[in-house]
Amino acid sequence: MHASPTRPAVPPFWLPLAAGLPITLCMAVMALPELGHAYAGAYRAFFAVAYLFWIVPLSALQRRLWQRRTSAWATVGVLSVATYVPSVINNGIGGLAALHLGLVPSLPLQRIFTGLDGCWLALIAFCAIHALVLHYTELQHSRLREAEAARFAREAQLRALQYQLQPHFLFNTLNSISSLVAEGRGADATRMLARLGDLLRDSLERSDAREVTLAEELSTTEHYLDIEKARLGRRLKVDTRIGAGVLHALLPPLLLQPLVENAIRHGIAPRVEGGTLALQVERQDDWLSIDLRNDGVAPSDAHGERNGRSGALGLNNVRQRLLALYPEAHDFQLHLADDGSCRVSIRLPLRLAPPSRGAEALSA
Repeated sequence: MHASPTRPAVPPFWLPLAAGLPITLCMAVMALPELGHAYAGAYRAFFAVAYLFWIVPLSALQRRLWQRRTSAWATVGVLSVATYVPSVINNGIGGLAALHLGLVPSLPLQRIFTGLDGCWLALIAFCAIHALVLHYTELQHSRLREAEAARFAREAQLRALQYQLQPHFLFNTLNSISSLVAEGRGADATRMLARLGDLLRDSLERSDAREVTLAEELSTTEHYLDIEKARLGRRLKVDTRIGAGVLHALLPPLLLQPLVENAIRHGIAPRVEGGTLALQVERQDDWLSIDLRNDGVAPSDAHGERNGRSGALGLNNVRQRLLALYPEAHDFQLHLADDGSCRVSIRLPLRLAPPSRGAEALSA
C-alpha cells in the first residue's frame, strides 16, 4: 500500500487576484499615447475589463495544476494555450466592435490571431505573479512544517530527559529509606515515604508541562528537602532567598530538584557536621538568576564518598534540557572550590506566567 503524496499548500483564492490588479495600471499607462484617438479609451478599457474577467478562471486552472503537481514544462504549455485563447476571443470581440462602429472597413481573419500583446502579455504576466505567490506560500508552509517537526523532536527529547530523572531519583530515595529501616529509624522512614508520595504526586501532575512557575518548582523542591531532612536531621541547614516578583517566573520542571539532590548527596551528606544549602533566586534586568551553593568535602578527604557518575547524570540532564529549551539564551556555570564547596549559577530569560496561574501555584 503506497501513501498518496501530500498536496502542496495554496494561498487564498483572492490573494493572486489581488496581486494581479497592478497589471491593469500598466495597461492604462501603455494606453496613454492613444487616448487622443477616437474610441481608443473605450477600446483599452474593454481589454482591462476582459483581463479582470479572464484571470478568475485562469487562476482556478493554475491552482489545479499546482495541486496536482504538474511538471513545469507541462504547466507552461497548458497556460500558454489558456492565455492565448482568451486573447484571441478578446481580439475577435474588439474587431467586431470596430467593424460595427465603422472604424475599419473589414476584419481580416489573420488580424484576430495577431497583435495580441494588448491582453496576452497581461495574462502571461498574471500567471507569472500567480506562480510566485504559489511558490512563496509553499515555501512558508514548508518552513512551518520544519519548525513544527523540530519542536516535536525537542519536546520528545525534553520528555525523555525528564523521565530519565525520575527512576534515578526514585532509586536514590528508596535506597535511603532502606538505610533508615536498617538503622532502626522507622519513624523517619515513614516520614520519608509520605514525602516521597507528595513529591511523586507533584511530578505526575506536572509531567506534561514544558515549563512551570517558580512557585510550583519550589513546592516540589520543598517536598524533596523534607525527604532529605528526614534522613539527615539537623545536619542539613537550608537557606532560601527568593527575590521580589519572581514567583510567577517560568522555568523547566524538575530543574532545581536534581541540583539540590546533587548538592546534598555529594556535598553535605558526607560531612560529619553536615552543612548549609543556600538557594537564591532573583531578577536581574530581563533575566532570572538562580544561584545554588553548598558546603562540601575536600577531594582529599572524600574517601570515595562522591559518586561522580550519579552526580554527572543530574548535572548533564539539567544542561541538556536548558540547551534544548533555550539554545542561545541561557547560562550555566559550575564552580567547585578546593574545600569541596560547590556553586551552580543559572541565568534564564525572564518570562512571567499569567497572574491566574501564579495564584494557583501559590495556593497549591
